[in-house]
Amino acid sequence: MLFQRHFTTSRASAVAAEPNLASGRGLLLAFLRDSGTYGATDEEMQRLVPMGSNTQRPRRVELVAGYLVVNSGRNRTTKNGHPAVVWMAREFVEAQKT
Repeated sequence: MLFQRHFTTSRASAVAAEPNLASGRGLLLAFLRDSGTYGATDEEMQRLVPMGSNTQRPRRVELVAGYLVVNSGRNRTTKNGHPAVVWMAREFVEAQKT
């Protein structure tokens, strides 16, 4: 991701750009869009994309920073029994508000 480090608007623009489907961000965004209002936890994304946690989580954080993915306000239980945030593509959360 190329941006001018001393300009926060440059970083925001770089992050918000629609990711290429061949990139990790693009794959996660496409997966979450396909998941619709059901969304996915980090663990589900890592298993179903598939992508390791050290690759998936930073890409999801970038999508959140770019306002393409948001916290749905819901949790689901992980395989270890812990609550995990359900992430959704922004357009599905906004559609639920109307």
